[in-house]
Amino acid sequence: MWSALIVVAVLVVLAAVVAVVARRRLVVVQVSGVSMSPTYRPGDRVLVRRTGSVRRGQVVVFESTRPSGWGTGPPAAPWAIKRVTALPGDPVPADVVRAVAAEPGAGVPEHALVVVGDGTSSADSRVWGYLPADRVLGVVVRSLSSKPSSPEPGPSSPGPSGEPLS
Repeated sequence: MWSALIVVAVLVVLAAVVAVVARRRLVVVQVSGVSMSPTYRPGDRVLVRRTGSVRRGQVVVFESTRPSGWGTGPPAAPWAIKRVTALPGDPVPADVVRAVAAEPGAGVPEHALVVVGDGTSSADSRVWGYLPADRVLGVVVRSLSSKPSSPEPGPSSPGPSGEPLS
C-alpha cells in the first residue's frame, strides 16, 4: 500500500517538474497578421521553443517594438513572426541592402538577423533593416492549428502571452 502511494507521489512530482520546465521553454502564440501567409494565417496557433540560437530558414517570434520602433520603421504590435533569411556573416540579401544601407557583398553584422515574411504583404527587414538578435523570443516548432484545404492570406502572429503578432 505505501509503495503504491510513494510511486503515485513521485509521479505527481515528476509531472509537476515536467510542466514547469515545459512552461519555461515553450510558448503558444496565435497568428493575427498576413505577413506569413500562406504558411501561417490569422488565427493559427504555433508552438514556440524559447531559444537564443536560430538557423537560416527557421520561423521566429520576436519582440518588434521599442520606444523608437524596430529600426526606423513605424511602431508595430508587441510581437512579430517572420522567417530568418540571413545570419551574422551571411551576405546581406539583395532585397535588404537598401534598407540597411549596406555595400553590395557586405555581410550581416554580429548580433543581427535578416527576417522576411513568407507572404506578399510583410513589413520586415526589407523595410526595417536588421533585427537585433536579442529580440528573438524563440523558434516556431510546429503549428497547432489545422489548416483548411484552400489557404487564404491572413495577418501575423500574436505574442507569447497570446496577444496577436504582426
